[in-house]
Amino acid sequence: MKKQGCVVEAIDINYKIRTKARGQSFKILRKTPQLNREDCHEAEDEANVEQRSCNGVRHVLKDVNCIAKAGEILAIVGPSGAGKSSLLEILAGKSSPQSGSILVNQEPVDKAQFKKFSGYVTQKDTLFPLLTVEETILFSAKLRLNLSQEQLWSRVKSVILELGLSHVARTRIGDDRVRGISGGEKRRVSIGVEAIHDPKVLILDEPTSGLDSTSALQIIEMLKAMADSRERTIILSIHQPGFRIVKSFNSILLLANGYVLHHGTVDLLGVNLRLMGLEVPFHVNVVEFAIDSVETIQQQQKFQQVQLEVPRRLPGIMQQKKGGDQGASRSGKFTLQQLFQESKVIDIDVEIISAGMDITCDFANSGMREIMILTHRFSKNILRTKELFACRTVQMLISGLVLGSVFCNLKDGIVGAEERVGLFAFILTFLLSSTTEALPIFLQEREILMRETSSGSYRISSYAIANGLVYLPFLLVLAILFTIPLYCLIGLNRNFTAFLYFLVLIWLILYTANSVVVCFSALVPNFIVGNSMIAGVIGSFLLFSGYFISKHEIPNYWIFMHYISPFKYPFEGFLINEFSNSNKCLEYLFGACVVRGEDLLKKAELGGENSRWKNVGVMVCFILVYRFISYAFLRYKCSQGVISKVS
Repeated sequence: MKKQGCVVEAIDINYKIRTKARGQSFKILRKTPQLNREDCHEAEDEANVEQRSCNGVRHVLKDVNCIAKAGEILAIVGPSGAGKSSLLEILAGKSSPQSGSILVNQEPVDKAQFKKFSGYVTQKDTLFPLLTVEETILFSAKLRLNLSQEQLWSRVKSVILELGLSHVARTRIGDDRVRGISGGEKRRVSIGVEAIHDPKVLILDEPTSGLDSTSALQIIEMLKAMADSRERTIILSIHQPGFRIVKSFNSILLLANGYVLHHGTVDLLGVNLRLMGLEVPFHVNVVEFAIDSVETIQQQQKFQQVQLEVPRRLPGIMQQKKGGDQGASRSGKFTLQQLFQESKVIDIDVEIISAGMDITCDFANSGMREIMILTHRFSKNILRTKELFACRTVQMLISGLVLGSVFCNLKDGIVGAEERVGLFAFILTFLLSSTTEALPIFLQEREILMRETSSGSYRISSYAIANGLVYLPFLLVLAILFTIPLYCLIGLNRNFTAFLYFLVLIWLILYTANSVVVCFSALVPNFIVGNSMIAGVIGSFLLFSGYFISKHEIPNYWIFMHYISPFKYPFEGFLINEFSNSNKCLEYLFGACVVRGEDLLKKAELGGENSRWKNVGVMVCFILVYRFISYAFLRYKCSQGVISKVS
């Protein structure tokens, strides 16, 4: 019976990246006052990189050729900085080389198409720590497959069984704060997330990194079983594999400084090393020895003019040697050319599948279905995040009680009015500046978003809408818990409509603060920068809110800050709600009311009842603007690689 699978080939891949030269950084960061051009070094993403350039461009991959066959494991090995991760990203369609091509079953394939029948597992396990193993794989299945509920559960249970995770299916993933599954089990979950749609090609970046020898062997054995049982093409990078792990590899690609030093079987690698006069020690496996000996191998190639040829994509292009081959085979002596020709034979039993494979570039679900799935997942994370849900709920309730007890039974005179204005300013400052605790959660979600959208799981717009919807009921609960004790204890405008309006303002303030954090989480690289920027922006907006300095006193060149301040409109809304149509007299003279609440509003030019809902509308517009900015930057980041490329 013929097997089915995909043959992935890389032909003459050349890849360059832009890097920042250390000489271009701030002088205070330089180790020496002056640097000659010969001493120029670049800051590289990968450590211990030997080859550098002073013009900010590094040639990562140089004329790389390789082939990964169906039902086999191709292991990419080499020292740090050899270009392993860059080659994997190119094979997975995450990056684009400056020259060369990637073929699937001898045909060029579109990146969007390739992502539909392939999976890419990064070195870092980007998973939601509060979801269980079963939930993590189930949500991935819902987003990537358009199946019935019964079929989804069947697929999930099958993958969990294949991964050997049945005993921890209902255990949370966990992280540094939450106890969960082990590192090896997390790695298997990451593989399951990418294998849930049964990809023909599975690409993994150092799947054994950070694991003990037993866990690493279990991962490789599981991948080997996948390749054998499902005729899946597996390409992975690995650093210093052990003896038992090496035996699972069908083919090895040895890289050093962007060049291919070997492509073929492990046994063939050992023969090549011996032909170069390098004897593998008994206690060291051949792959590890080859990695440690890359400099010697390169020197041998230069001095002896030994060129290790890479298998080409068609057996027909192999050059035939002249007579004497059979005699050499019998005596056990091979030329390097003959040895590499043996590794070029493609299994004729493999039935080549067209690269088209009836794969469409459309998403598995409609936009509405994606929003529902993502909202469900978001809600689970919020409810299980104690710092965000339980602590925030208690905080808002206690804050409302404390503020209400402090400002209890305010008087109706001028002094009482001033105290109310101070209360409103404090409420705004407190609510808008106490929401940065959600920033780490949004930053974590951003990493997962970029991984999932890069594989075509769902639309970025679906994520943005779901992220906005899921917080509405949660923030409404917080607004109610804060407003009821505060409003009742202080004795603000006792009109029920005024109470509802006050509640709406509190809800929108919380949602505005949430939107500001979402916006900056899409912009900043980490929590420290984000926290600093949010604090600075919130402080600046508070200054121009109109409480510390009136609109008329603000210089003309700063007046725009007053109108874009998110403090201005809810602050004016509080004042209008409290003093408009309240029938409160703030000052009496000879028994007659001379100053009413409406008089204060007119003096401050707040507009009275006519501006009540205008302020609400402006706040809603602010929320939409912040959300749209977040969506735009997320879309840009997801469409761009993290490494600058040379055109």
